[in-house]
Amino acid sequence: MTIHKEGFATIIITVITLAVINFLSNYFISENYQYIKLAIFIISVVLFLIVLQFFRNPSRKIIINEKYILAPADGKVVVIEEVDEPEILKEKRIQVSIFMSPLNVHINRYPISGEVIHSIYHPGLYLVAWHPKSSTENERTTVVIQNGARVKILLRQIAGALARRIVCYPLEGWKVRQGDEMGFIKFGSRVDLFLPLNSTINVKLNQKVKGGETIIAELN
Repeated sequence: MTIHKEGFATIIITVITLAVINFLSNYFISENYQYIKLAIFIISVVLFLIVLQFFRNPSRKIIINEKYILAPADGKVVVIEEVDEPEILKEKRIQVSIFMSPLNVHINRYPISGEVIHSIYHPGLYLVAWHPKSSTENERTTVVIQNGARVKILLRQIAGALARRIVCYPLEGWKVRQGDEMGFIKFGSRVDLFLPLNSTINVKLNQKVKGGETIIAELN
């Protein structure tokens, strides 16, 4: 397992900050209060490990199949419902939403191979990720991928109350491959998929999924 490139700056800042805090504690706290120094050191180590695990980049065995819609993120399925998608597709779709907690891997992946025909950033609010209006009012990016059969899949990265940094790599016109990295959301949030109505959904509510591995749906 490696550390994702999006975490390098955060990890360096964390190390410097914790090192300064521990230096100051050793310098200013009396030798009579060694237990305080020890507590600060232990807390620093725990915080460092939390940040480190957040940016972990585990290897994944990705099997490319044009009939499958792969999970774009690790997390738990919190929505499966038929909705109107008014922003781009302007038609009824099956929405599948995945909530990512701070403990999940936060790399986002392309659910299908194809061409990116839309990649749009929207500034917005930072409502909690499970709020009903987070899909339309929070900071978010919307990406639409069209495969060789001209099936369009819309994917939306949504910021939450803690996640205030969305990284989205693709630009319009890019050719992308199923399972490759699409972006990163820092400190937990949500990813929405909008699938054709005739898709066969292979997941259930509250099911835990793995990005690039779990088959969310099959195209018919």
